[in-house]
Amino acid sequence: MNQIISAASALTPDGGLAPYWIRTGGGRVVDAGYGAPPEAVDLHLEQGTLSPGFVDVHAHGGGGASFTEGTAQARDALEAHRSRGTTTMVASLVSAPVELMLQQTEQLRPLVAAGELAAVHWEGPWLSDGHRGAHDATALSAPSADAVSALLGHPAAELVRCITLAPELPGGLEAIRRLRGAGMVIGVGHTGADCAATRQALLAGATAATHLFNAMTGLHHREPGAALALLESPDAFLELICDGVHLHPEMIRYAWRTAERNGGSQRIVLVSDAMAAAAARDGDYTLGRLAVQVQDGVARVLTADGRPGAIAGSTLTLAEAVRCSIAAAGIAPADALAAATVNPARMAGLDDVGQLAPGRRADLVVLNDQWEVQHVMRRGEWLS
Repeated sequence: MNQIISAASALTPDGGLAPYWIRTGGGRVVDAGYGAPPEAVDLHLEQGTLSPGFVDVHAHGGGGASFTEGTAQARDALEAHRSRGTTTMVASLVSAPVELMLQQTEQLRPLVAAGELAAVHWEGPWLSDGHRGAHDATALSAPSADAVSALLGHPAAELVRCITLAPELPGGLEAIRRLRGAGMVIGVGHTGADCAATRQALLAGATAATHLFNAMTGLHHREPGAALALLESPDAFLELICDGVHLHPEMIRYAWRTAERNGGSQRIVLVSDAMAAAAARDGDYTLGRLAVQVQDGVARVLTADGRPGAIAGSTLTLAEAVRCSIAAAGIAPADALAAATVNPARMAGLDDVGQLAPGRRADLVVLNDQWEVQHVMRRGEWLS
């Protein structure tokens, strides 16, 4: 569908909110500019804000479905998030034996080939047992040379864009070098690494913090942890789960301001880390092989005696993460929107999404003054 859309306020390619217009065609933005459009428009937005479609590079599911359960459930999860403004998703898989994760990745190949999914993220199995969070302890392992070779030598490797690992594990630094050499984005996460070990990981090729502060060594006056090294690295992207549960608003502000002083706020990446209960009801779910209970929107692993334990991902969508960042943490709206669009696209190397610029996909979100999603366009077609 060819159309001209203008807005009194849009997230522009230079990172500000300003009057802006775009022309779509063939599912892409074919022209764009600041101020008034050169001819009559098909849609003008006087109120609210026009944003690129949200880009979620860390999500396990939604709408009652999980990405580990094959293409049918994956489609349900995509639809649940897409209707809420997330037009690009990377499917995250939880820790399992490498051979099983390869099978799960291959099951998603049709969706990647069709452009429904952008890529796959392996969150595990090379994680610290002491910081495993909602990952099955029996599925964890070290990134041995043979394990890394099993991944890189498999056809499914071409679908894997991001990997989270704990660099202090035996073989961790060499795994980072090899995986980064294969073009993968390496996130430091679920880790007991101290500050020095994390800096070694960054030198070896890690470029991201998987959900900063959560499931890693934090800030301590005698034991500077992984979080300090990641915050201070000007080149490391910093994932934040802004749901009011994983991070206190003060910590969200702290991370943002620290990033601004060290490389810029373009390092901040909002992620959902959503599990199946995102955009779904409270109740009983599974994450991998673990039983999870969701109450009041908070997901927790059930312990052996049936009580809620560790936080098990979130029930978040990126639209909610944007609202939380603005309303609870006081982040500037343009910065919050960039953290849900262009920043994650850059982190994952997704060059055709995340900006309202010629050549990019015509993926749009229309937000009202309360930053709630009103309309969604994907590939030039309005979904709502």
